[in-house]
Amino acid sequence: MQEVQKKLWEPSAHFKDQSNLKNYERWLAKTRQLTFANYEELWQWSVTEVAAFWESLWAYFDILHYQPYDFVLVDNGMPNTKWFEGATLNYAEHIFRKKSTERPALIFKNERSQVVVAWDTLEEEVKAFQQFLIDEGIQKGDCVAAYLPNIPQAISCFLAVNSIGAVWTCCSPDFGEKTVIERFSQTNPKLLIAVDGYTYGGKSFSRMNSVENIRQAIPSIQQTIFIPYLDKTAILKEATLWEAILEKYTTTEALNFTPVPFDHPIWVLYSSGTTGKPKAITHSNGGVLLEHLKYMSFHNDVKEGEHFFWFTTTGWMMWNFMQASLLVGAIPVLYDGSPAHPSMTSLWKWTADLPIHHFGTSAPFLTSCMKKGLALNQEFDFSKLRSLSSTGAPLPPEVFDWIYEHISKDIWLCSMSGGTDVCTAFVGGNPMLPVYKGYIQSRALGCALYAYTEDGRRVEDALGEMVLEAPMPSMPIYFWNDENNARYEKAYFDTFPNKWRHGDWIKIKANGSLIIQGRSDATLNRNGIRIGTAEIYSVLDDIPAIADALIINLEQANGEDIMPLFVVLAEGEQLSTELQEQINNTLRKQCSPRHVPSKIMEVPDIPYTLSGKKMEVPVKRILMGMTSKEGINRDAIRNPLAMDYFVELANEFK
Repeated sequence: MQEVQKKLWEPSAHFKDQSNLKNYERWLAKTRQLTFANYEELWQWSVTEVAAFWESLWAYFDILHYQPYDFVLVDNGMPNTKWFEGATLNYAEHIFRKKSTERPALIFKNERSQVVVAWDTLEEEVKAFQQFLIDEGIQKGDCVAAYLPNIPQAISCFLAVNSIGAVWTCCSPDFGEKTVIERFSQTNPKLLIAVDGYTYGGKSFSRMNSVENIRQAIPSIQQTIFIPYLDKTAILKEATLWEAILEKYTTTEALNFTPVPFDHPIWVLYSSGTTGKPKAITHSNGGVLLEHLKYMSFHNDVKEGEHFFWFTTTGWMMWNFMQASLLVGAIPVLYDGSPAHPSMTSLWKWTADLPIHHFGTSAPFLTSCMKKGLALNQEFDFSKLRSLSSTGAPLPPEVFDWIYEHISKDIWLCSMSGGTDVCTAFVGGNPMLPVYKGYIQSRALGCALYAYTEDGRRVEDALGEMVLEAPMPSMPIYFWNDENNARYEKAYFDTFPNKWRHGDWIKIKANGSLIIQGRSDATLNRNGIRIGTAEIYSVLDDIPAIADALIINLEQANGEDIMPLFVVLAEGEQLSTELQEQINNTLRKQCSPRHVPSKIMEVPDIPYTLSGKKMEVPVKRILMGMTSKEGINRDAIRNPLAMDYFVELANEFK
């Protein structure tokens, strides 16, 4: 029987006519003599005439450049595509061309106070830190690492680093030191920017010892910049105070920008670390610039002067994506702390009071609000809230209903999905289309995304692997220190040559709307944050009572997840309460609270492939009921009896 989709919202004629996407369509008609009957036709053009589409964005957004490009696209097959070769530009310069005396640069709030930062203040901080970096010998291509929460100084530091052509990389201070060292040690940063700690849920967490251990573990760090955040009087030995830099480097000269090639690295983000060390995913200045302008303008419909909020830490790619709000002249609204402090309605009250025009968060947060029974529209005025965006995990259908019943019947719900891999969304909001219960509105422009069967055929209205058939400029230029692109090619192009396999299950309807049903690989998607199994195993290896372990994450239909840890105990050991507490406390301390399993279960053995790899994905599929006992290839298992236990266990997880 054909599914009947429940329509929850539809843009008015005025909403569509005033959208940035409609303005782009008018521009295409005027300057390129291109007209389209609907969004589907526009999307088809954008993914078939790839070079023409991305060149149109260069012109439409009037990209500032020092040297023009020779070619838009040299397609040598992914991942060897070359974009806008010859062009030089600077990402940060595009942010400062939106400087205005009529509005602030950004707004910041934490659990203790709120600050409005003027453009002049932001510019003075960037100029001061830029000159400090130059005096310290930081050059184009050098890496600068930050261990910072989502505070204004993080944006100032990033813009200064980018302005001179250096490369930014960042971890949130709620990351344990081992997790941070695994990441930063790959990029050999010359300089570290750090805070003394962070607050969450009304509690303070010192990171002074962690900062010292990170410095000692990474010999490439030559200098440390210290920002006292918890305690304004805190001092870190052999470090330069942030305030001292601002006091020393004052100038009336204009902010300078170093032009870099289109494919020059802008930042290094990190994968979850499922199969060893996290991959150091490196994006380009030009690729990120074009993609961020496209998505923020057309798919989020953010306009100059609007308040754009996303609940994120610096450890999530959404912090990097948030910079795009500055590119389009909007005002980023930063928050550091717990979204539930002092209550679950705190962020919603702020949204109504400020007001916030575009509110972004994770699916688990919205699910939690629904489960709390919050009737927010009875308490707050959301008349200025234009859009509500959700990502990080699939948004359950019942949460769609709750949003339109208890937040606003007029709100534009933008469920979206993308990743650290491209620092954007492949699929998400569309100001021209309806919102259907449980469905993402559409594929993004320039994203040639399809559902594939295991043998590489496109399928419609059926669950399949998410695959991209054409390149995008914001795909990684490489993984840092990845010889011959070996890890890069294995990560995305191992299954379907020259086509990007993302690792999500996706179903695309005939009308272009779609649903994503979790990860198809072994990555743990915990409350919207991807966690690598290797990170957890590395910690467990140091606990003598554990002989072996396997961890998976099971996404539930109601939007929740269960992350069981299966352990094989050393001879003579028991899974006592004390051992479980030791496991949980060690993971919490060395990694983060998100790394702590939902439950710990003793098993007799862990199944391995013939080549010695833990069979995480097959176990997950069995426990989710996706694979039966008959569907298991026992000949491919080194110890097939180990898998039998999980087959019997499957009933407990149904």
